[in-house]
Amino acid sequence: MKILIYILIALAAGLVIFNATKLDFSNLFEGDSAVATISILAGLCAILLLGILLVSKIIAARAKK
Repeated sequence: MKILIYILIALAAGLVIFNATKLDFSNLFEGDSAVATISILAGLCAILLLGILLVSKIIAARAKK
């Protein structure tokens, strides 16, 4: 499970980096740039949630000991 979480974090980071190349800073909320902005926010949310899941798994393992 831990490896799967790391793989998903890496995929989300790749999504953020890929969509960062699609941004047009002069028109940030229009056309393809708006889709890229939303995708970057979604990727960052996924990374945050997977990080929380990883920490909760570590806490649960320590609580069992």
